[in-house]
Amino acid sequence: MSLLVVEGLTKTFGGLRAVSNVSFAVEPGAIVGLIGPNGAGKTTTFSLMSGFQRPTAGDVFFMDERITGLSPDAICLRGLTRTFQIMQSFPKLTTLQNVMIGAYARHTTVTAARRHAMDIMSRLAMVERAQELARNLTLADLKRLEIAKALATSPRVLLLDEVVSGLTPTEVDELVVLIRSIRDDGVTIVMIEHVMQAVMALSDMIVVLHHGEKIFEGVPQDAVKDPRVVEAYLGEELLLA
Repeated sequence: MSLLVVEGLTKTFGGLRAVSNVSFAVEPGAIVGLIGPNGAGKTTTFSLMSGFQRPTAGDVFFMDERITGLSPDAICLRGLTRTFQIMQSFPKLTTLQNVMIGAYARHTTVTAARRHAMDIMSRLAMVERAQELARNLTLADLKRLEIAKALATSPRVLLLDEVVSGLTPTEVDELVVLIRSIRDDGVTIVMIEHVMQAVMALSDMIVVLHHGEKIFEGVPQDAVKDPRVVEAYLGEELLLA
């Protein structure tokens, strides 16, 4: 049984169709890469899946429950949460306080939330940054903080929106290891990413969007050979490979 199912998702803004009849399924324990050119509809798809936008048509099912139209907090409490391409930290709070905000989704006391937040930060090698203000963090640490806040909500499915983009090759390698370890701990992952080094290293399946439509769904090895994917998105990268 699929853990997450997207059926015919469509979103229009006035006369613009940002997402058009997109369908795919995510199996438990998988890492799914959602890729495509800028403006392909990837982040809009995430917003529809996580409740930040309502679809014009289509449905989202999570653990066999229809979650279409539920609020983001209701979806988060069911076990599906997301990060944001534009990082959403609270710059005047410490790193620990930022992660505790996510922990309050599952823990009602300060002590329990702090303990859970510190466990997450230890897992992400961020304990030494616990008392540092978020505004003073490096880009790499801000990316980890975004993941930590989402993990603090104890998700079963984690939607990662470009958490690797902008990092050095070494930092990319480190996050690839981290993301794989999160999956190995039982969290299913759907990730939007332009860094093909990370996409190819992590993804069990790839879904490719172009102009809001799904043009490919399958394993990474087939994606790089599909003429539609090469023409729409991978051509330049393949030429440079």
